[in-house]
Amino acid sequence: MGVFIAILNGMFFYADAGTAYAVQYVTGGDKMITTQGLKLKWWGRIIPLSYETSIKDIIVENSNELPKNAQGIYNRKAQKWEFSDAIKAEISTSVIVGVNINDEEVFLNMADRNKSESKLIFGRVLPNIDAAIKNTCKLMDAQDYISGQASDFDRYFRDQLENGMYQVEQYYEAENSNEIVGDTTTVRKINVGKSSKQKKFRIKRGTDGNIIRDNTNSLKQYGLKIYQAQVTGIDWETSFDERLDLQKNEVAQTQLEKQQAEREYYRAKKEVAKGESEKAKERARLEKIQIQQTIEAETAAKVAGFNLIMEKKQYEVEQFKAKSKKVAADAQYYENAKLVSAGLTPQEKAEWEYKTAVGVAQQIKELNLPSTYISGGKEGSNNNLLQSLIGADIAKGLMSKKK
Repeated sequence: MGVFIAILNGMFFYADAGTAYAVQYVTGGDKMITTQGLKLKWWGRIIPLSYETSIKDIIVENSNELPKNAQGIYNRKAQKWEFSDAIKAEISTSVIVGVNINDEEVFLNMADRNKSESKLIFGRVLPNIDAAIKNTCKLMDAQDYISGQASDFDRYFRDQLENGMYQVEQYYEAENSNEIVGDTTTVRKINVGKSSKQKKFRIKRGTDGNIIRDNTNSLKQYGLKIYQAQVTGIDWETSFDERLDLQKNEVAQTQLEKQQAEREYYRAKKEVAKGESEKAKERARLEKIQIQQTIEAETAAKVAGFNLIMEKKQYEVEQFKAKSKKVAADAQYYENAKLVSAGLTPQEKAEWEYKTAVGVAQQIKELNLPSTYISGGKEGSNNNLLQSLIGADIAKGLMSKKK
């Protein structure tokens, strides 16, 4: 039974789901098996590799224990890394690596070179993760990370794992340059003192602008694919935490002062707008009064014109009435003159002329002449008009007497 069981164990093995196997036969050949179930190995060697392997750097606090490793799961304690500004921090990461089961030759070559999954992870993957974190920390200040460049950190980290490590180069930049600050209305420069140079690192690029990489230990040559690579947490050193607290207070105070300054600015703008509104309102009121007075003046002028026309017409009517009465008086006078010339005695003639004169005077007195008249473009009173009419009558009588 023992021999039989040994023969069975050497001939068969059970393939688990989610695991690819490289079977190396005693005859020298090898084969990739990716399906689960009972498989033949013919006393050969099998190298199991998980389709996807989870690798985590975990920040262990106090007495917490690190989770244990298992097939496809590898955990280790997070390490301290130094950023470009010499600030140190423990960085926890989560990386998921997958093997290439679509290319049997690449898979078998990787299995043959690494012999086991643990050697692949500890000998190949973890050193690449460390190199990617180290390079990324060189390219960034801790202050930059907390100021909004955390996504850039993840992008650099994953890009190096997928495509190869960056080659970095040193350069110097002015540390204390003049800062431009301002709000919505004013932009001004603040001199922060004498500038000094600070050593920095940046990604090295060729003459064509492409990134220069170090591909000597790239995971791509093993057919590995990065499904996930990101930073899950950072534990800064105590001195930086204290500085962050002070900075947060300063930022909060600055934001508060900025908001107060903007509030005052908009309050001033509001007052200016209110003044402009009141000016526009007053201007509209005065324009309304001006228009009203203009219309009233124009109306008064038109009414005066109409009154002048009406007075003129009234004067013409009264003038025609006066002429009519004058014609009637002249006719009476002519008739009386004929009677006198027909044989009246001097006494009767004198009495007749007296009555005639009295009658004409009475008619002229009863005549309703206008208070003002216009003759030859000149304005006169009713007395002048009456004198004119009487004078004309007398003149006519004198001419009759001469005849």
